[in-house]
Amino acid sequence: MRLFLAQEFHDISPPVDYSLIPAWVVFAVAFVTLAALGLFTWWIIRWRQRPKPEQTPRARALELLQRARAEISSSTPYEFSIRVSDIVRRYVVEQFQLPVTRQTSVEFLEVIANSSTFSEDDRSLLGDFLSRCDLIKFARYEASAADSELLLEEATRFVQGGKLEPA
Repeated sequence: MRLFLAQEFHDISPPVDYSLIPAWVVFAVAFVTLAALGLFTWWIIRWRQRPKPEQTPRARALELLQRARAEISSSTPYEFSIRVSDIVRRYVVEQFQLPVTRQTSVEFLEVIANSSTFSEDDRSLLGDFLSRCDLIKFARYEASAADSELLLEEATRFVQGGKLEPA
């Protein structure tokens, strides 16, 4: 009986290849697809990391002054005058390469008096602006929101090069 059962079983037949596409074509398409996907991903990442154009000192200062405008009502005139004065001083350092961030207002005005890059109107406007800032910061002048508005307008006029009409 054992012999009879052994004869009924047949050998296992090899797998049948029923695909119409050869295996090498499948691997080639998969490789090309993955390579294209990788290249596309690399391109997107590189595009996102491209350097953004750097702002000019004037544009950066005007943007900071615009942000400061929103803080006039929420900050004290003392704090506001310090902030606006710092923006103007940093603008002068970046735009004209003059070391004025650690100087007093008088020293600052002496430096720009000797500089040919500033017009007489610029010097006058800057002198007015720094005098108002000093009154608020050091003389503890009781300033109001209107004084802060005036400081902001003078700073904006100076940074823009006197394009606004005086108030």
